[in-house]
Amino acid sequence: MFVLGEKLAEEITLRIKEAREILKPAVHRTPIVFSKTLSDIAKAEVSLKLENLQKTGAFKVRGAYYKLSKLLQAGRVEKVVTASSGNHAQGVAYSASVLGVKAIVVMPKHTPFYKVNATRSYGAQVVLHGDTYDEAYAYAVELAEKERIPLVHPFDDPEIIAGQGTIGVEIYEDLPNVETVLVPVGGGGLISGIAIALKRLNSRVKVIGVQPTGAPSMYLSYRHGQPVETPRVFSIADGVIVKKPGKLTFELVQEFVDDIVVVDDREIAKAVFLLLERAKTVAEPAGALSVAALTSGAYDARGKKVACVISGGNIDPSLLSRIINQVLFLEGRQVRIQGILPDKPGQLKRVIDPIAELGFNIIEIYHERLNPLINPGMAQVTLGLEVPSRESVEILLLKLKELGLEFTLVS
Repeated sequence: MFVLGEKLAEEITLRIKEAREILKPAVHRTPIVFSKTLSDIAKAEVSLKLENLQKTGAFKVRGAYYKLSKLLQAGRVEKVVTASSGNHAQGVAYSASVLGVKAIVVMPKHTPFYKVNATRSYGAQVVLHGDTYDEAYAYAVELAEKERIPLVHPFDDPEIIAGQGTIGVEIYEDLPNVETVLVPVGGGGLISGIAIALKRLNSRVKVIGVQPTGAPSMYLSYRHGQPVETPRVFSIADGVIVKKPGKLTFELVQEFVDDIVVVDDREIAKAVFLLLERAKTVAEPAGALSVAALTSGAYDARGKKVACVISGGNIDPSLLSRIINQVLFLEGRQVRIQGILPDKPGQLKRVIDPIAELGFNIIEIYHERLNPLINPGMAQVTLGLEVPSRESVEILLLKLKELGLEFTLVS
C-alpha cells in the first residue's frame, strides 16, 4: 500500500465534501442516463454520466472553480495563470470570470482557433507560446514566478482532484448499484478524484481508466509501477494527450484504480459517431474514450452495471464532420465506385438510372479525363454513394455489368 497515497486520499475525501457545497451554485449536476443501444452492444447495463453537458462543455470547470475558490479563501488573489490546450483553459477562464479574478492562460501556438476563441470569450488573457503543452506549461511556470501569482495545475493538485471527485459522488447517488465506472484518462486528475470518491462510498466498485494507444503514459506507468514518459504522442483525443502523469495522480491511480485499458483512434471515432447517432450526444474524442472501451471490447463488461463518464463535448465541427464521413465509409454506409465510360453525352445517365432504381443517394461525382493511363475519348468516373449496406453495392455492380458497364468498389 502506498502510504502517501492513502494519506493524500483522506485529505482529498474531506475536500470532496467541501467541494460539493462550493460547487452547488456554480456548476451543473449533470444527468446520468441509461443507454439501451450500448447495453445491447456490451451485453451489460450501461449508463452515461454526461459531463459534456457541464458548463464550458466539460468536467474541468469543477476542479478549476473549487481551486480558485480555495485560493480566494486563503487570501486576496487578483490574478492566476495556467497552461492548457483545451478544456482546463476554459474551466479556469470561466471560473475566474465568475469569481472576479483575472486569468492568464498559456496555450501552445498551434492550438485550434475555436479553443483559443472560446477561452477568450470567458475574459481570459490568452498567451500563445511553444509548440507543445509541455512548453506552454513551462512558460506558465515562468509567468507565475515572475508575476508572483498562483499557478493552477490542470490535474496534479489535491483541490483540482477533489473538484473532479464530485462526479464520483453524483454517480453513486444516482446509480447506487453501479459495479464498474469507466473513466477517460490523461494526466489522471479526473480518475483519481472519481476513484477516491467511489472507493470511500463502496470499495467493491471497480474503476477502470481508458487511454488512447497513441498517448498511453498512465497506462504504461500503471503497468510498470512507476511514472513513464512517452516522448512521442498523437491521438484524435487531444484532450487526454499527456506525456507523463502527475506525481500525485500516479500515486492515487496505483492505489485506487482497478485497471487501465487502451483503445485506438479508429475505435474512438466509432464511439463518437455512435454517441451522436444513437444516444443523441455530442462527445469530443477524449470524452468518448469510456464508450470506446466498451464497443471495442477493450473492457469486457458483460453482465455488469456500468457507468461511462462522457467527460466533454468540445469538438471542432470540422473534425466531427470528418469522423462522421470516415465511420460511414468504415461501416459500408457510404462507398465509392469507379469505372471507365465513353466521354459522350448520355453515358453518365446509364450509370445513374440503376442507382436511382435501387434508391441509393449520390453524394459526389468526380470525372477524370486528363489521366494519361486513360484512353483518349474515355473518362474515369468515381461516384460517392449513400447505401443501406456494403453488400447492397454488389447488386448495383451486377446491374451495371449487365448494361456493359464495368465498375468496381474502390472504398
